[in-house]
Amino acid sequence: MERVSAFDEPLKKLLGGPTAKVMADHLDLHTVGDLLHHYPRRYEERGRLTALTDLPLDEHVTVVAQVADARVMTFNGGRGRRLEVTLTDGSGRLQLVFFGHGVHKPHKELLPGRRAMFAGKVSVFNRKLQLAHPTYQLLDVRDEDEATEAADAFAGQLLPIYPACKQLDSWRIAKAVDTVLPGAGEAVDPLPASLRDGRGFVSLPEALLKIHRPHTKADVAAARERLKWDEAFVLQVALARRRHSDTELPATARRPVPGGLLDAFDAGLPFTLTDGQRTVTDEIFRDLATEHPMHRLLQGEVGSGKTLVALRAMLRVVDAGGQTALLAPTEVLAQQHHRSITEMMGELAENWGLWREAPLDEGRRPGDGRALGGSHRGTKVVLLTGSMGTAARRQALLDLVTGEAGIVIGTHALIEDKVKFHDLGLVVVDEQHRFGVEQRDALRSKGKQQPHLLVMTATPIPRTVAMTVFGDLETSVLDQLPAGRSPIASHVVPAKDKPHFLDRAWERVREEAEGGHQAYVVCPRIGDDTDEAAEKKGKKRDDAADAADDAEKRPPLAVLDIAAQLARGPLAGLRVEVLHGRMPPDEKDDVMRRFAAGRVDVLVATTVIEVGVNVPNATAMVIMDADRFGVSQLHQLRGRVGRGSAPGLCLLVSEAHEASPARARLSAVAATLDGFELSRIDLEQRREGDVLGQAQSGVRSSLRVLSVIDDEEVIAAAREEAVRIVADDPALERLPELRTALDALLDKDREEYLDKG
Repeated sequence: MERVSAFDEPLKKLLGGPTAKVMADHLDLHTVGDLLHHYPRRYEERGRLTALTDLPLDEHVTVVAQVADARVMTFNGGRGRRLEVTLTDGSGRLQLVFFGHGVHKPHKELLPGRRAMFAGKVSVFNRKLQLAHPTYQLLDVRDEDEATEAADAFAGQLLPIYPACKQLDSWRIAKAVDTVLPGAGEAVDPLPASLRDGRGFVSLPEALLKIHRPHTKADVAAARERLKWDEAFVLQVALARRRHSDTELPATARRPVPGGLLDAFDAGLPFTLTDGQRTVTDEIFRDLATEHPMHRLLQGEVGSGKTLVALRAMLRVVDAGGQTALLAPTEVLAQQHHRSITEMMGELAENWGLWREAPLDEGRRPGDGRALGGSHRGTKVVLLTGSMGTAARRQALLDLVTGEAGIVIGTHALIEDKVKFHDLGLVVVDEQHRFGVEQRDALRSKGKQQPHLLVMTATPIPRTVAMTVFGDLETSVLDQLPAGRSPIASHVVPAKDKPHFLDRAWERVREEAEGGHQAYVVCPRIGDDTDEAAEKKGKKRDDAADAADDAEKRPPLAVLDIAAQLARGPLAGLRVEVLHGRMPPDEKDDVMRRFAAGRVDVLVATTVIEVGVNVPNATAMVIMDADRFGVSQLHQLRGRVGRGSAPGLCLLVSEAHEASPARARLSAVAATLDGFELSRIDLEQRREGDVLGQAQSGVRSSLRVLSVIDDEEVIAAAREEAVRIVADDPALERLPELRTALDALLDKDREEYLDKG
């Protein structure tokens, strides 16, 4: 019978059922290895009392302090007893309170002069901070055995404070770690000896001992440096192996065809491509010309021309005999892409004397197709969505299977089994974070061979996150805006503190409309019956940040309510219409077409307009309850204005208190138009596990000490080492320890994510 590694031993076997159950249920710790990788979040020095002056309200804390005084109080005519204990650290004081039968033990032990660790939730009573019924552990005990144990644990060492829970305090976790720490000697070291020795790292068993039971701060630093590398290196090896396996897959090279659609399109462009657009396109074209599938992430600032770059790549593939598919997350965005691409190619059709379809207003339904051919160079651009009519859908499917359609733009409808391509050569995925891995993979599987893949996002991603989350993709960055784009002025409107500021905001909207321009007003909620029911059930808001306390006391503002108020109030006389995700598709398309044509002055909408909507004449945006949105989402919304020659204006309306984190977030958005700077702010304000998890389709992060914010050098160096090692030994046959660590540290879901790409 094969011996179970000490790392794989269930905690129940060593710690007993009750403790193991709490660790499993509340801390997600199941094995010895899990507990050994549950690192202290900070350390207290023996002899240094914990500061009591900055305790966070309503949070669980662990403090080390000395008892200043203790007294028992009676109430209810002597029937009730309360023990009040005052702690001090020389700079601040903290009250402890115990009631009922819980008074007896602490009354005997918490005597003036005694020093102990205390854990509990900070609350306020009579304007004083207090811990009610905290758990505690004496540090200056009188029992000889306990004194010896305390001396062993704390003499000359740092006191580890672990991430804990209400059911299990930090020092109880520390005692559990003591029990399993001998198992650290069997830790499988994932770092090759040459790498470990070359960088002067301690061994993994030594790192685990030092992180849990350090003697000095230098021990902690050495351990954290080593453990950061473990996390960065194992993940980068997995990503490097994924990239390497991609180079082994066959794909059809899509090389340039002189005199084709792309050349004609470029010749007809009424503007010059930016240097950034040329550079990024060259990178994509080089990939398309290889006989292995491209896997590239295109990051583009709002308004930088990602759609133009994608279209040029699509025309390259069509010229080479292949078909292309652009997958959009919503019908509105799919229709917008279809409209933009057909408009961009319209002049091409005219120059070649090709047939052009009737405009939508003359009875054509979206998705009826656009012929750009009649010669061997021609193709069709078609739309495929779930709401299309039967006849239009049947024709679109026929165009795909016969190869008549070289470019198809659609939603999840593209993924259905009945959708067949003649020769799918390129898949473009817009706003990758909105699709599951399975959806992306399902579309790619429709090619005769693996199609090339271009993933686009208008949400700027810090370099460290790109390397960590999208590390299986090569990255191109488009951060240069085309000439002629106007600046966007952004301001926070404190609606509760200064209501006259909101009045002025509506005056500005009216001024823009009277000057011949248009405006968006964005609300977090629709406001119909379905919406109300979801609100009552406590449905969480998508991508909502921690809103200000005052704003949280009422439901988010709704499109239908605000539109009605504006139409009969401050914007009376203007053409005000609504747009939201639950409108019938024909209505949504009709509203967007009329807004794009200038026949609507103010569009009151949900975040359905967040990406892809391009109306250059729209110059103003008012975002209601702006504190309900995340930083990146606000940046995306703001990007809908300032797309023409006239200056843009974005007003962030909020009732959040001036000193709240929500207002600080809005001020940061108003202060810069740099999406990459805002993405860093966004990342700093969120838990890193959330960032990695959302970006990887909900997969749980395995990073514990590595910071994707602060450890860029570690991640970059680990990536270089991983590439070198995988190139030399793709199967890791000579590095069995690394392969074992890879299997252990990357859970099943994460492996599937990496395998699917």
